[in-house]
Amino acid sequence: MNWKSEKKPFFWIISIFLTIYFFPVGNKRVDNAIFEGFYLLKWYAREHILVCLIPAFFIAGAIAVFISKESVMKYLGVGAKKIVAYGVASVSGTILAVCSCTVLPLFTGIYEMGAGLGPATAFLYSGPAINVLAIILTARVLGFQLGIARAVGAITFSVIIGVIMHLLFRKEESKRSDVSMVVPEQRAKRSLWGDAVYFAAMVGILIFANWGKPDDPGSLWYWIYSNKWLITGIMEIMFAIILVLWMKIGWWKVMIVCGATLIFALLIPSEPLIPFAVAVVGLSIITALGRGEISEWFEQTWGFTKLILPLLFVGVFVAGILFGRPGDEGLIPSAWISRAVGGNSLGANLFASVSGAFMYFATLTEVPILQGLLGNGMGKGPALALLLAGPALSLPNMLVIRTIMGNKKTIAFISLVVVMATIAGMIFGAFVGN
Repeated sequence: MNWKSEKKPFFWIISIFLTIYFFPVGNKRVDNAIFEGFYLLKWYAREHILVCLIPAFFIAGAIAVFISKESVMKYLGVGAKKIVAYGVASVSGTILAVCSCTVLPLFTGIYEMGAGLGPATAFLYSGPAINVLAIILTARVLGFQLGIARAVGAITFSVIIGVIMHLLFRKEESKRSDVSMVVPEQRAKRSLWGDAVYFAAMVGILIFANWGKPDDPGSLWYWIYSNKWLITGIMEIMFAIILVLWMKIGWWKVMIVCGATLIFALLIPSEPLIPFAVAVVGLSIITALGRGEISEWFEQTWGFTKLILPLLFVGVFVAGILFGRPGDEGLIPSAWISRAVGGNSLGANLFASVSGAFMYFATLTEVPILQGLLGNGMGKGPALALLLAGPALSLPNMLVIRTIMGNKKTIAFISLVVVMATIAGMIFGAFVGN
């Protein structure tokens, strides 16, 4: 027997055995933490898989199929104009109200299509970080100063992080650009305007289906929230028309899916997720059984799903075990976190950045969590550090981007976010005090 080749499996078998043998089952905190992991995973599956990730997977698949590589290279590639590339990437979050996990299929799509590492990572950070509704909610609930600091910090960070990532890995990016440039240009099959409307409809569905509930009942944001499923339904009708006119999918196929969706919407008006699920299943069947680009669209969507979803499940489960759900505790007591982020020391800001980077925040949930922490003595500097690191990163997010960019680039990206969030928190805390 060749023991050199058997070292790795032997190590894993022994490690798993010892873990199971000594696992502290029966310990109240450990048992609760495991349940918290399952609770968070269940909540994530119910609230985010269907309305967040699946639309994002379809958008990512569409990017891979319907947007030419030349277009991505022109506006976001290594040789693109920096002002255009970083400008587009850095303000993307004002359009996409997504969390650190939902942005991953979109990031993967544009990166694998040839986008430069700098603009792609700027997009990866800004997508969940520069959410207009979240910034407004931050200003209203946590104070105007924190709201402005979050907005300015997030936009600035996205550009700086993207530029530094480009500089750190410019040799690799240059080689990657050379390989991408040899791809022959393909003639567009549809008008640019048609593709723009097609993607706008899908992004609109993603945005309005996930519209969060604001605090002010008299605001426009609250009106949109109250009517979000009606607006989502209108966007779905627009999308169905586009599938027939631009994608050349048989009208009778689209009508069957629309009819089934409408029937469930009328039969169960109190459960809007059910007709939404019917529409998703219908679209999946139509694209899976289609031909040419339509079939390829589903294949790309399914490819992103297989790549990303299992890692997200693992990451969300582990995050639940460690930190619990909002308002509950995992292995790490919330009191420890509250004590560790008081004042404006380097340790407090660094701890806030690191803990925020590993925790999972759904869109808008970081605001009430921070409201509770501030009430328990958290400093304003660490609060900003958590706001700048938390929404853009999470343990599930890290697991996925590692498979896309590799270990070195992932470690560099995470380190840049944590370090810059820490520095920003210290500067902000020094100016505004606690």
